[in-house]
Amino acid sequence: MFRSERVVTRTARKLLQLPSSVEPPLCRRWKGIQKPFEDVIRANIGDCHATGQRPLTFIRQVIALCTYPDLMKSSDFPSDAKNRAQRILDGCGGKSIGAYSDSAGVRVIREDVARYISKRDGFPSDADNIFLSTGASDGIKSILKLAMTGESGNKRAGVMIPIPQYPLYTATIAEYNAYPIGYFLTESNNWALDMTELRRAITAARPNCQPRAIVVINPGNPTGQVLTKENIQDIIRFAKEENLLIMADEVYQHNVYAEGCAFHSFKKVLMEMGPEYSTMEMASFMSTSKGYMGECGFRGGYAEAINFDPDVKAMLVKSISAKLCSSVSGQAVMDVVVNPPQPGEPSYEVFKKEHDTVLGQLAEKAKMVTETFNSIPGITCNTVQGAMYAFPRIHLPKKAIDAAKVKGQAPDAFYCYNLLEETGICVVPGSGFGQVEGTYHFRTTILPPVEKLGEMLARFRDFHVRFMDKYS
Repeated sequence: MFRSERVVTRTARKLLQLPSSVEPPLCRRWKGIQKPFEDVIRANIGDCHATGQRPLTFIRQVIALCTYPDLMKSSDFPSDAKNRAQRILDGCGGKSIGAYSDSAGVRVIREDVARYISKRDGFPSDADNIFLSTGASDGIKSILKLAMTGESGNKRAGVMIPIPQYPLYTATIAEYNAYPIGYFLTESNNWALDMTELRRAITAARPNCQPRAIVVINPGNPTGQVLTKENIQDIIRFAKEENLLIMADEVYQHNVYAEGCAFHSFKKVLMEMGPEYSTMEMASFMSTSKGYMGECGFRGGYAEAINFDPDVKAMLVKSISAKLCSSVSGQAVMDVVVNPPQPGEPSYEVFKKEHDTVLGQLAEKAKMVTETFNSIPGITCNTVQGAMYAFPRIHLPKKAIDAAKVKGQAPDAFYCYNLLEETGICVVPGSGFGQVEGTYHFRTTILPPVEKLGEMLARFRDFHVRFMDKYS
């Protein structure tokens, strides 16, 4: 068990390098080890509710009704929540979310997802192309498996992935014995995707594999960029030239903050480009874990797979059948996400207020993080245009790099470890996501509440100044 107590000690003064005449801040004792901070700020993972975001009322009302249908008799629940819940229950075996669903998911929920995509893009979506999954991660793995060759050596499948990238992809590629084809995003151009770099990457990889797919994360994780429509068009042209399956990770499609930026789905752009491109194979992914919802624990997600060969699609269904079905409660959350309250319904005003508050605060925090990091000497940070993360670059002095080598750590890991030990701020070293050799970064979420985020950034600034003074 942790035992904590407030203490002011010589150890704290030593850690903070304060003269004897200056009192160190209040500290806590963790497992008998004194630390110069009050609490740990977990900015290492995009877990919205764990950092204090409140669940949206309407989502939880519908899920409560689905879980315990006797609540339908209660006057505490609005009629639109009851109607949504009843529609979901009517689509479940025995009218219970405790029953298995079809392997691809509850039919009425897939219909609602298809309707959402059709409205979003202005092009029709077919419920038979929708596969509900245990978070987006499970859908990504199921689709990626279809691109494998079943061979080894230079006959194995190659999968193009952005660098920096979300580690799900490198882990899954390794699990499937495929070959990662990393293409570097351009940090100097706000992490844009450069076509020359795509061609360099695929040319260099050809002796080692058979390129089969390209992964694009938009908005970006860990980099927080939002691709322009023109950039997406270039990627689609490249994928066609190289006969690649497009895998569009769009789980942050609701999270766009920067002025002049907008989310464009790959499917919409693909369709707008006309018949030459609209028949290309593509899969896109969405999740209940991000956006304004942040319902990570329910593990809801979907994949839309378009233009797949019927035999390949049949193999996908057979493959996911082995897992029976994804969490039906997670499926229900996804249904509420794609079928929220509409103007005129009883829950609309409360829903809109909560929705706008979450996204408004995220936009405020994105700006706060960008401006603060760029105001600190030795740190540069691209504008956080979307998603939930910043990926600042740390310009480390040689003495710090040498000290990391002595410790057997990557320089950015050395920096992040010291940050945690001295401030209680937990972030992830950039080396965990990939980066251009000789550059050093870390990923932080923008999720803590505004006041806590301000405290975190103040702690960070003080640490960084001390660190650079020590190692300059």
